[in-house]
Amino acid sequence: MQDAVGAPLPPPHQPGHGPAAGWSSAGHHPGHPGPAPAPGFAGAPVPPGVPPAPAPQHVPPHHAHAQPPHQGAPQHAHHAPVPPTPDTTGHVQLPPGAPVPVPAPSPAAEAPDPAATTLAVLLIGPAGAGKTSVAKYWADHRRVPTAHISLDDVREWVRSGFADPQSGWNDNSEAQYRLARRTCGFAARNFLANGISCILDDAVFPDRPVVGLGGWKRHVGPGLMPVVLLPGLEIVLERNAERSGNRRLSDEEVARIHGRMAGWYGSGLPIIDNSQLDVPTTARVLDDVLARSIASPPQW
Repeated sequence: MQDAVGAPLPPPHQPGHGPAAGWSSAGHHPGHPGPAPAPGFAGAPVPPGVPPAPAPQHVPPHHAHAQPPHQGAPQHAHHAPVPPTPDTTGHVQLPPGAPVPVPAPSPAAEAPDPAATTLAVLLIGPAGAGKTSVAKYWADHRRVPTAHISLDDVREWVRSGFADPQSGWNDNSEAQYRLARRTCGFAARNFLANGISCILDDAVFPDRPVVGLGGWKRHVGPGLMPVVLLPGLEIVLERNAERSGNRRLSDEEVARIHGRMAGWYGSGLPIIDNSQLDVPTTARVLDDVLARSIASPPQW
């Protein structure tokens, strides 16, 4: 058996033997006998009439195979002790997560650069608005470390027993939604505490407290900056038609969700209509909106 740096492990200590007693790396080479016990050493018989030999000197491991010096040969100088190998698997202490504070505006006269600022962003929008695509692109092209946290992805961590809201909003689906949002909030706080920005995406309804902004503010902190992504109905219907599995909704459900999202108009939150914008352009507009939000945080 080998230890972490490849050196052989010593055998278990036996009564009357020190840590290095009878231990030599030569014992790991077939045909190379180990050194015989010195007379008078613990565990070795002492012939009659022979005075006890002095205690053996410690031999550094890299001289274990060296031949003894000839009679009269000069003795080598003592070698400096080999420093211990540093622990390469030490624990790295991470700052604990805490509620995200409101970002302070830059003291400079020019507009703050959101691409170089540690931020927590919540991208809101109906199914088919392009939230996930924009969030991923925005996170990929930042100049500071940035994480993307999708509420739908976290909800689907539950495999057996997953409560799909498409099958009806009930106690189970609501409980799993709350748990997923709390998990996302915990992750966001820890990312931010360790200098990593994050962008979350969720279909937050303005008229439903259970899936409203209050929960996100409670789980992440007052510094979370919400932005609404709201293209036209025909756009979200087209994008929804390209989906598959439980991410694809019926046209009626998409139209109903889109109509309820219109309640964000007049809320004071920034809204981006990306009906005619591709993903990179929408991400650039998002940066402009965030720069204004840093300079004058929205009241929500």
